[in-house]
Amino acid sequence: MSVFLIKGAQLLLSLSILVVLHELGHFIPAKIFKTRVEKFYLFFDVKFSLFKKKIGETVYGIGWLPLGGYVKISGMIDESMDTQQMAQEPQPWEFRSKPAWQRLIIMLGGVTVNFILAIVLFIIMLAVWGNNYTTKDGAKYGYGVTKTLENYGFQQGDKIISINDEPLEEITIPINKYLMFRDVDNVKVEHLNGTIEEIKLPEDIGTQLFEAGDLPALEPRSPFQLDSIVEGSPAANAGLLPKDKIVAINGEPITYFSDFTYGVKNNVKKDIALQVERNNEKLNLVITPDEDKLIGIVTTKTDSTYIKYYEKEYTFSESISGGLSQAFWEIKDYLAQFKYIFTKKGASQIGGFAAIGNMFPPVWNWQAFWYLTAFLSIMLGVLNLLPIPALDGGHVMFLLYEMVSGRKPGDKFMEYAQMVGFFILIALVLFANGNDIYKAIFE
Repeated sequence: MSVFLIKGAQLLLSLSILVVLHELGHFIPAKIFKTRVEKFYLFFDVKFSLFKKKIGETVYGIGWLPLGGYVKISGMIDESMDTQQMAQEPQPWEFRSKPAWQRLIIMLGGVTVNFILAIVLFIIMLAVWGNNYTTKDGAKYGYGVTKTLENYGFQQGDKIISINDEPLEEITIPINKYLMFRDVDNVKVEHLNGTIEEIKLPEDIGTQLFEAGDLPALEPRSPFQLDSIVEGSPAANAGLLPKDKIVAINGEPITYFSDFTYGVKNNVKKDIALQVERNNEKLNLVITPDEDKLIGIVTTKTDSTYIKYYEKEYTFSESISGGLSQAFWEIKDYLAQFKYIFTKKGASQIGGFAAIGNMFPPVWNWQAFWYLTAFLSIMLGVLNLLPIPALDGGHVMFLLYEMVSGRKPGDKFMEYAQMVGFFILIALVLFANGNDIYKAIFE
């Protein structure tokens, strides 16, 4: 089975689980409050359905357009824009006839289920698989660091002792994620000469790294070799061959792959001077990188022991507290990403379904699948809470206004707001997936 199909299958299964459970979060309180649910759909049934069956007063079905799903609740202005129903006299089983607090619970049900699902999945994953961590000496050759971190005192080959006075072996999230999304005040390192230094970092270190394109900021150093050269790439045009051994870049000797990426990223000239060994001879090649500073090579690591991870096991009681903590930090870290998204550079990196699909591994891995499902559940919950009409957060915003002011927004206003929100969502979807298409064609 191709990588595309494996990733696509994982994405489809994950989204199906999330959509069904999210809509159940609306469906169950609606039924509890005796509100009629006319439709319950996985995916959208534009013009026709792949499957549908009416049970009681509800039609359950599967649409053909896998962009989400929905429940159609009687007497509610939603994406169906059923204005004919809204023009009739309110009925006791309709959403609009229920007290505001009941309507609020119905609207918050979906995102509540999203967050509960993430917590449950994190608890189960910790109980079944535990968590991984490394130690100061886990990075066999130390870490390669970017220019931004060098400016604050980091050196190539540093070993990490602690972050924010928390020993490295107690940190179970990737170091780069810690730097980007947490408030990092200090990092204690051991330099190659054996000296230990505590390095202070500014509050905006994540923003500095992001704007400079210095990601990953810390990378375990590893010896490497060329695997292949991309056809038609700058490296191929310069005559680089897969069997070549790169020994220097711009006159600087290199041993590890991080040395190579450092040299490419920080090249200030138009061209890059590479020195390679070929058939026991040294050759000099000049390569002109593309606009993204890529030259078109594929490499492999020659020492599989360059980084060592250890498994931290959890009892079931420990997994409960650990799962709750992980869910809290995953939500907080996801919210922290918004400060990067609302920048010119961040907007260009927003991705659609292709980007989400590429998050899944090329081989089926249940641990990775459930982690990504938990993460996407958090993402779905957070995004649905945004105060945009047509999203749950938009409905919640208007309900809170009604509860505070005692005045219910008019149906016409809600119709127009729903239309505006719908067009905003369509624009965002087109923009995100347009980025995917652009990257697929030009990068």
